[in-house]
Amino acid sequence: MTLYFQKYNTKGAYIKMKKRMLAGFLAVALMLSSIAGCQPSSEQDQTQSETTETKIFTDSTGRKVEVPKKIERVAVSGAIASMVILAFAPEMMVGLSGSTAKDVEQYFPESYLELPVLGQLYGGTSELNLEELMLAAPQVIIDIGTAKNSTKEDMDKITDQTGIPAVHVHYTMAEAGDTFRMLGELLGVEERGEEYATYCETVYDRAVDIANKVEKKDLLYVLGIDGYSVIATGSYQSELIDLMSNNLAVVDNPSSKGTGNTVEMEQLLVWNPEVIIFSAEGLYDQVANDPAWQQMKAIQNGTYYEVPFGPYNWMGFPPSVQRYLGLLWMAELLYPEAVEYDLREEVKTYYNMFYHKELTDAQYDQLVAKSLGK
Repeated sequence: MTLYFQKYNTKGAYIKMKKRMLAGFLAVALMLSSIAGCQPSSEQDQTQSETTETKIFTDSTGRKVEVPKKIERVAVSGAIASMVILAFAPEMMVGLSGSTAKDVEQYFPESYLELPVLGQLYGGTSELNLEELMLAAPQVIIDIGTAKNSTKEDMDKITDQTGIPAVHVHYTMAEAGDTFRMLGELLGVEERGEEYATYCETVYDRAVDIANKVEKKDLLYVLGIDGYSVIATGSYQSELIDLMSNNLAVVDNPSSKGTGNTVEMEQLLVWNPEVIIFSAEGLYDQVANDPAWQQMKAIQNGTYYEVPFGPYNWMGFPPSVQRYLGLLWMAELLYPEAVEYDLREEVKTYYNMFYHKELTDAQYDQLVAKSLGK
C-alpha cells in the first residue's frame, strides 16, 4: 500500500507516532476482515448486523457493502461527491477533496472551510492522502457520479487499504432524485433525501417542460482563454447544454473532459451561433473588439454571455448539483417568455439549501453581472 505523507514542521517523534497509529488502524481492519471472511456470506451478514449494529447497503454498482446503521462521519472520493454531501449532509463531512479558493469562500459556511483537505480518489491536483483519511476516522467513503469500468475495483481497493466501507452512488442531472433517495437510505435521513430529491426533480422537470415548448436557440459553450475549445453535444459534460439549447458543437469524438474539444476559428465561424456562452475568466471581455469574433452573429447582436461562477461554475465542471443553478439561469437567459419564476429568488433558495448560506442581493448581482444581457 502506498501512503502519501505530508510534511510537518514537527519533530520526527510525532511523525513516528502518527505512523504507528496508522499501522495499528490498518492491522485491526485487516484482522476484522480476515475473521469475517471465514464465515459464509449469509451467516456473516446476519451475525455482523446483530453484533456490530451494521446493515447491508447495495450501492449503484450492485455491490453489497456492510456499513454502520448509524452513520455520522463521511469521507468523499472527489469533487462531485464533495459538492453533493456539502449540500445534503454537511454536518457529517470529515474532510474536503480539494482546497477552496479565497474568492469563493463567501459562499460557504465557516464549518465547511475549517475541514481538512483529504484529497481525492480520481485524478485532480490533490491525490487521496490515506494517512489523513484514516486520522479523520470516517465510517464510510462515498463516491458519486457515473460508474467507470474500474469503479467496483476502486471501491473494493480503498476498503481493503483502509478497512473503511466505500460505496458508489450514481448521479446524473436527470437522475438526481434517485441519488438523494439512495443517500437518504445510506445515511439514515430518508426524509431529507426525499426533500432534496423532490427539489431536483421539480427544477429538472420544469426545465424539460420549458425546453419542449420553445424553439431552441443555436448555441455554443466556449471555453478557455483563447476560446478554441467547446463542449460537444453528446458528451458527459453537455447534459445541461443539450437539454436547454441546440448545441451546434457536433464533432466526431466528443470529449467528456471538462476542457472539451479543441476546434479552429474557422469551425466556430461555420457554426456561427445565435448565442455564445463563455466560460468564467474566458474571452467575454475581449470579443467585442476582436475582428475574428466580430464576424459571428452572436457577437454582432450582443447575445453572448459569461457563465456565472460562485462558488462553482453553474454549467458544471465538475458536473455536479450546481447544474440546477444552470438550468434555472439558462431558461431565464434563453427563453424568458416561458419562465414563470423569479430567478433571483430561485437562486437564493438554492444557495440556502445547497450551500447553507443566505445569498445577498449584492452577491446575486455580482454573480449574474455578465450573464443576463447587456
